[in-house]
Amino acid sequence: MELGLAGKVALVGGASRGIGKAVAMALAREGCRVAIGARGREGLEATAAEIAGATGSEVLPVVCDMSRYEDIRRFVAETVSRFGGLDIVVNNAGGPPLGTFDAHSDEVWQAALEQNFLSVARTVREALPHLRRRGGGRIINITSMAVKQPLDGLILSNAARLGVVGLAKTLSRELGPEQILVNNVCPGLTLTDRMRQVLQNRATAEGRPLEDVIEEEGRRVPVGHLGQPEDIAALVVFLASEPARHITGTTIQVDGGSTTAVM
Repeated sequence: MELGLAGKVALVGGASRGIGKAVAMALAREGCRVAIGARGREGLEATAAEIAGATGSEVLPVVCDMSRYEDIRRFVAETVSRFGGLDIVVNNAGGPPLGTFDAHSDEVWQAALEQNFLSVARTVREALPHLRRRGGGRIINITSMAVKQPLDGLILSNAARLGVVGLAKTLSRELGPEQILVNNVCPGLTLTDRMRQVLQNRATAEGRPLEDVIEEEGRRVPVGHLGQPEDIAALVVFLASEPARHITGTTIQVDGGSTTAVM
């Protein structure tokens, strides 16, 4: 299938590792020029060099804390300055702290909203003029399976990410006439570096091999294994492509069948 992504410009948040890195790599393999953002300069620049070396595509690393509006402005501005425009925006940021309602102060709530909701609204605001100049584009938000089935102990994520879904649905209707498509991708249990470390801590505490713990977690998923970041990236690439031109306002989980919600 011809995806029509060669020469497009993509901006990917939280892209020094994990799902963001896999998304940036997959888009670069399809011929996109990619700007990647993350907070740590060293890891970000190493990832940029890795993606460029593996794909031959041009990669721009921009240090960016997605909870800071001034960083988002600079991220978008540097992307457009370097590549001359913008076609694809992938909103991605790390999740907020765990805990129940009683555990979180106003400051913690505000930080979660800055990182996981306002980061999306702000990035879209900054990107829209450039997408409009292109005559269309794609906005793809990485959320969580929690928007389909809220998870215990993740009240901050459950609330903030559902706000993104509502925002995206409304934007899909407002921006559809301009051929700017807006969709959400919801990862389930995915074997990122962060997840691997969590499972390693459990394995160490229980005196078990890491691979046994990974296999045990995988058996909880209907397809029998944990997801990989590349599984998420595959859907993002399709939603960014020309063949996906009639898909907007959707929220799609990539979770191996874990979510029990019907819709």
